[in-house]
Amino acid sequence: MVKLFTPDAGTTWLLTEIDPEDPDLAFRLCDIFGLGYPEIGSLSLSELAAVRGRLGLPVERDLYFRPDKPLSIYASEARRLGRIQV
Repeated sequence: MVKLFTPDAGTTWLLTEIDPEDPDLAFRLCDIFGLGYPEIGSLSLSELAAVRGRLGLPVERDLYFRPDKPLSIYASEARRLGRIQV
């Protein structure tokens, strides 16, 4: 699992796996712009590479993130809290 984020837009993604039949698709938990509506689904990696925040900064990987539970637990907590808490 990796954590990605926009340093200037408040969006967080937790990616867990890439679709073996379509390497452009990844499974993820996401809270877009930190609006409090976390959702699980798939994500196009090529579209993600084009995402920019308000200041034009690209998506970054949190190099210090160390997952300590499965995505299902992060998702349950995110729904309860209204945001992804890592």
